Amino acid sequence: MRLHTLHLQAFGPFAGTHTVDFDSLTRDGLFLLHGDTGAGKTTVFAAICVALYGEPPTDRKLKLRSDHAPADLLTEVTLDVTLGGKRLRIRRVPAQPKPKVRGGGTTQQAAETHLSQWTTDPFGHGRWEALSRSHREAADEIKELLGMSRQQFCQVVLLPQNEFTKFLRAGASDRKDLLGRLFHTHRFGSVETWLAARKNTLAAQRDEARTAVIRLTERIQQQAGDGDGDERAAEQCADREHLAVGGEHKASVG
Repeated sequence: MRLHTLHLQAFGPFAGTHTVDFDSLTRDGLFLLHGDTGAGKTTVFAAICVALYGEPPTDRKLKLRSDHAPADLLTEVTLDVTLGGKRLRIRRVPAQPKPKVRGGGTTQQAAETHLSQWTTDPFGHGRWEALSRSHREAADEIKELLGMSRQQFCQVVLLPQNEFTKFLRAGASDRKDLLGRLFHTHRFGSVETWLAARKNTLAAQRDEARTAVIRLTERIQQQAGDGDGDERAAEQCADREHLAVGGEHKASVG
């Protein structure tokens, strides 16, 4: 995930419109987000979470709309981000009251989601192409590209918000699943499964070959008869064991 810009409007303590240019901040590498208590650091992370998942972090009862914003300025968050190689623009407008167009009083603004993708035509001209305005479709697309649910995102990515403790205290199964999604370790599990299946297949082929060799040597012994005495029987028995071991070795090499 790479953040490009974050646009806040009437969100949390930000009464007006503000834009965070992450591309400028990351031009020289890592950057530090710092400030006094109440400066809005937590709000920036919460806004990113709202843009991605439509809701604030899981452990916070955050009031999205600013108490100081003008009545006619809608609360909204727009995030320009690259996920899974796709550059997306996600605009979220939470449900909120707004002034009526005619007359006094307010009416309810329904929640909106606008998902767009940056595309380039054959001539190299880029533009934003609308993908969906469905909450469900946008959520599915973002979760598939990001590989994390909102809870997992809050536990792992929002480390500055003291979520790392929750990750450490999570059960082994939850951490294994989460780390597997982050680092795509499922491919190693697939290789392990294939190797185990291959081992079982070769073992079965080895046992079948050994049984066939033993049966063949027994038929040869029966056809030859027992007239040559114990010495010949002992030699045949030794040869049979040698063939069986040789078959096992070949099956293992194969």
